[in-house]
Amino acid sequence: MYNKIVIPLALDQGHGFRAMALARRLKTENGKIIVAHVIDQIPGYAKYYMTPENKQKIMQSARDSIAERIGSEKDADAVVLTGQPGRTITDYANKMGADCIIVGSHKPGLKDFFLGSTAARIVRYAKCSVHVLREDSHSVS
Repeated sequence: MYNKIVIPLALDQGHGFRAMALARRLKTENGKIIVAHVIDQIPGYAKYYMTPENKQKIMQSARDSIAERIGSEKDADAVVLTGQPGRTITDYANKMGADCIIVGSHKPGLKDFFLGSTAARIVRYAKCSVHVLREDSHSVS
């Protein structure tokens, strides 16, 4: 059983509901679930065209998508971060004192071999337990 579980979500991939169900089974009674999405940093040349309003819309859209995946239970917090996903999640989990990260892994290509690059980075550098969910061909979200 874990007291603090971090679930990084790639909102364009489908591990959210499975990861939440697993986290709810693995957390202690008073445990905390933190669902995080990392928005890649905007390249310098594109920042010129990005207004603060656009950035706020992107952040709010990510929060809304996370809230949908968390569901109606109020046992998880949502956080939106910016940076390189693997590194940002690992740094965040270490900073928050997480004792487990539940991360999804897509079907890898030759480049990724066994794990997706984000999942591989998290497994390699996290200071806590990491549970990797493989893509489920029957899962929709």
